[in-house]
Amino acid sequence: MPFELAAAGRKTSITDIGDNTLPGDRRTARNRIVEENLNLVYTCANRFRGRGAEYDDMFQAGCIGLIKAAERFDSARGFAFSTYAVPVILGEIRMLFREGGAVKIGRTLREQAREALRVRDELAEERGEEPPLHILAERLGIDCAQTAELLGVFSPTVPLYQTDADGEERVLEIAVSAPDEKITDSIALHQELDGFCERDRSLLILRYYKGFTQSRTAELLGMTQVQVSRREKTLLMVLRGKLTA
Repeated sequence: MPFELAAAGRKTSITDIGDNTLPGDRRTARNRIVEENLNLVYTCANRFRGRGAEYDDMFQAGCIGLIKAAERFDSARGFAFSTYAVPVILGEIRMLFREGGAVKIGRTLREQAREALRVRDELAEERGEEPPLHILAERLGIDCAQTAELLGVFSPTVPLYQTDADGEERVLEIAVSAPDEKITDSIALHQELDGFCERDRSLLILRYYKGFTQSRTAELLGMTQVQVSRREKTLLMVLRGKLTA
């Protein structure tokens, strides 16, 4: 079923936004690639949540990037589509920020942040101390990462310029991690995990995504703790070799 976007006050299929002058077979192929890879847009847009733009706007910008990538992708070059598409999607989302000017906090995010602060104050009064992040997240019904993001919404912004001893303004250098690198690494990791058999994939998910002990993992998979330990080491070596090749 075609995915729809809100555009110009009406519902528009995502595949209607691209170059519809393409020949029929190429247009069909493009539409199939777009609809099969929407998860890339979700992944990229989620990385920029809480940075001043509405999620729907970022998602639509990312969809435009996905369409451009699908139209230009050349499988003969030997690259996976995701490897080519992610930088294009991120480029469209970054353009949204550049054109948007000053950082703005969406109304929905502000309301959620106020609610988080209110609940934090309630818990502090109940406990007689500042509540740990995981306790606040549990009360809010969201994960710790989202809770931390909400608590930072009303934090003062960091100026991009600072005045030196001579009274001159200089750009303040702030070290930040590149989101596209993290996204690319995450996608590459998931692609490699998909190549493992069900049991090996389950072992790594239980150990590193769910945080289970080797003993608990062994119990769930019908293995011994020693078997889990040995297999885990082997799988990590295989992953390391593939991801650093």
